[in-house]
Amino acid sequence: MNKWKRTLVLVPLLANAACRKAAAPAAPPPPAVQVANVLQKDVAIYREWVGSLDGFVNADIKPQVEGYVRKQVYREGAYVRQGELMFLIDARNYKAVADQARSTLDRNSAALGKAQLDVKRDRELIASQVIPAQQLDNDLAAEREAAATVETSRATLAQAELNHGWTQVTSPIAGIAGIAQAQVGTLASTSTVMTTVSQVDPIKVQFNISETEYLHSAEGNHWAEPGRGSEPALELILDDDSVYPRRGTVVVTNRQVNPQTGTIALQGSFPNPGNVLRPGQYAKVRAAVDTRKDALVVPQRAINELQGAYLIGVVAPDGKVDIRTVRAGEQVGELWVIEEGLHPGEKAIVEGFARVRPGMLVQAMPAPESSTASASEPAPAGHAKGD
Repeated sequence: MNKWKRTLVLVPLLANAACRKAAAPAAPPPPAVQVANVLQKDVAIYREWVGSLDGFVNADIKPQVEGYVRKQVYREGAYVRQGELMFLIDARNYKAVADQARSTLDRNSAALGKAQLDVKRDRELIASQVIPAQQLDNDLAAEREAAATVETSRATLAQAELNHGWTQVTSPIAGIAGIAQAQVGTLASTSTVMTTVSQVDPIKVQFNISETEYLHSAEGNHWAEPGRGSEPALELILDDDSVYPRRGTVVVTNRQVNPQTGTIALQGSFPNPGNVLRPGQYAKVRAAVDTRKDALVVPQRAINELQGAYLIGVVAPDGKVDIRTVRAGEQVGELWVIEEGLHPGEKAIVEGFARVRPGMLVQAMPAPESSTASASEPAPAGHAKGD
């Protein structure tokens, strides 16, 4: 009886085991990947160069007379107007010289007046033949000599007054005044740089481009030629990687290419209200040097580098993966130009490339918009990949 009971229990167990062995394992779901459409559109190609900022006009403040600095009038680092007083030089000596020149002029003017009266009297007397003609000739010569002496005295007084006025050192331009180099009590000469005033609105930036870039500009959109562009072509990237909000224009293209470096110097002008930019700063200058018509672009994350080759995973309409070797071109913001290997409208894998193999079935999902949109400000173009 116990034997039959054990048999009855064993039969269901064997049946259940056979069912589990016969059922095939469930296939894993296709891996999910994020994709973005291959776009075809016109894109601007940018280049960047390192530039240095300088005042549009820099005026070294030097006295035009020698003397001891008596007072510093301006505030260092502040904005000064054209003609504003900056330094006072001891003027006592120059005032004394001017007073002496004025006295000399007065004395010589009196002598001229006497000579003129002598000539007038001689003309009346010679008409009555009271005096000889020789006396009139002598008095006429004396009058001319006195007149010349007066003119010399006037010039001497003018120079003395000019020197006296130059003891007040003023700014020849409007701009930002630097730190004083001549302190109170310093004996300043005409070669002494007392400070520097820089016009910084607009401010100037100088940078060098290659001869090839200059030739491409001359044959293309003329961005590197003053007055040729339809709108400001230059952008400024500051040291903190922020983009200066105002655009600039090229104002000077140097007359020659530097034979040592093969570059040509350009100067640009940027509006600088508020004087945020200062001379001596370094910044990157960016310009759109070309426009690629109907370029194919994909997000930067779609490109994968492997042993010097650039690969992109493409999801076909049937959901299978195709791995393409492409030739990548310029970077434009968060997008890359693809020269060869893709077609418009294809779906490039931007997330999950490492998990797929050629021919693998995948579940393609659109990538978030932030992953596929280009940046509002283009990133540096640099060199084309594969060059």
